[in-house]
Amino acid sequence: MPSHIVNRISGIPPIQRQSMIQLGVTIAVTLFGFASTMLFSHILGKDLMGVYYLFLAYYGVFNMIGDAGFGGAAVKRISEGNDQNEYLTAYATLRFLLIIVSTLILLAVSPYFVDLKEYELVPWIIAALAAAFFGGTITMGVYGLGHVGIRNLATGVNEFVRILIQIIAVLLGYSVAGLFGGFIIAIIISGIFCLKYFTFRPARFTTRHLKSLITYSLWIFLIGSGSLIFSYADTIFIGYFMENGDVGVYRVALQLTTAGTFITAAIAGTLTPKFSNWSAKGDLTQIPGILTRSITYGLLLAVPTAAGGILLSERLLYFFYGADFAVGGTACAILLLLQIVNVFMVFLGTTLSAIDHARQSFYASGSAAVLNVVLNVLLIPVIGIEGAAVASLVSITLNAVLLRHYLKHYIDVRCDLHAASHIVFSAVLMAAFIFIYKQLIPLTNVFLVLIPVAVGAVIYFVVLFKLDKGIHDEIAGLAKQFGLPWPRWL
Repeated sequence: MPSHIVNRISGIPPIQRQSMIQLGVTIAVTLFGFASTMLFSHILGKDLMGVYYLFLAYYGVFNMIGDAGFGGAAVKRISEGNDQNEYLTAYATLRFLLIIVSTLILLAVSPYFVDLKEYELVPWIIAALAAAFFGGTITMGVYGLGHVGIRNLATGVNEFVRILIQIIAVLLGYSVAGLFGGFIIAIIISGIFCLKYFTFRPARFTTRHLKSLITYSLWIFLIGSGSLIFSYADTIFIGYFMENGDVGVYRVALQLTTAGTFITAAIAGTLTPKFSNWSAKGDLTQIPGILTRSITYGLLLAVPTAAGGILLSERLLYFFYGADFAVGGTACAILLLLQIVNVFMVFLGTTLSAIDHARQSFYASGSAAVLNVVLNVLLIPVIGIEGAAVASLVSITLNAVLLRHYLKHYIDVRCDLHAASHIVFSAVLMAAFIFIYKQLIPLTNVFLVLIPVAVGAVIYFVVLFKLDKGIHDEIAGLAKQFGLPWPRWL
């Protein structure tokens, strides 16, 4: 890259620069992920895709036990700048012991879970937990040191390598085992990628360091447990009440909705170290403005994706993933609405935990998690995967409302209603075009489906940039600083 472009990029404020880098990585990896999932869905079918998603769900549960919130606690303490080697060593020790405990629990409960026995998932999960100990310890340490860009790149490397290995393995005939193997190898490689920036040295830690981690990790663990329920309770309950194929349909539909989460994921990953550092110094004045702007940019993509996706979800699933997955259209539409609420939940939760109020964050996520489980049990047997989608939407909405209630006691929480109204108006115009297009032209092939997607996106951004000069100027400025062309007519 030319030096003058590097100099311009270096002049961008850290949070914006890191968010842009992460956004680029997220978009590239997610598009690659969409393409690979389409390939896997056509080759493996919904049943084996369901088995893979169950593997991810069980791995998520036991990896959470193996971390117990100490990863988040280590990032918090390391980012504060004191006794960094001691805290990292203490975290690595605790993590090793907890992985052993998690493995023993897995072995003890596996006879009672049909899916774990039938598909021999236990050895794969144990291998993934071991890989997570290595990769997770290194990436958490690098993240705590403030190397957010490196950590984000490592996440991109993880996803890219995973997908590449999985594609090769599936094409070679390894079926779902190829998906498991690619997942595990990618975790290890992402840890190796971060080693250059892992400047820690083993250091003797004391009970003070352990107590500090334990005090903070308790709430992180409880918050993480709530997040885990949001991530995997629906998957596990669908697997219990329904068939593996239904799991595959639901998770593929959920993946399609993540097209609206690029910006949220990119920004949220950069906020924790900064907010934590400012909080440790007693300076919260910079946070409200950044939080408000972050929410606006999260909505920038989530709202139009939901507006257009609700109208096209069934056709997108049919043509992209196969006829068996088209039945997930209604669930997909509900989950698209969920992603709008998720913007608020992610940013509010990230902020509340970063400013050292993890207990209140747990109260919010814990209450919502309980509701999520209850609704899953009640709704899935009655209305199937749509019930799981409704359960997630209702419980995440409760989580966001409670997070705002707690956070407003510490900082001023505001949504930029002026910018939000421009986003909604632009999305409505886009949706109106798509609706009219559907009435006039039958969506009988993938090209006819892609036309309203592409034209709708152009309508949305042109209208938005004409309405909102602030959003236009900021995005145009960032594009130019990164050396990207910006059309004069915009």
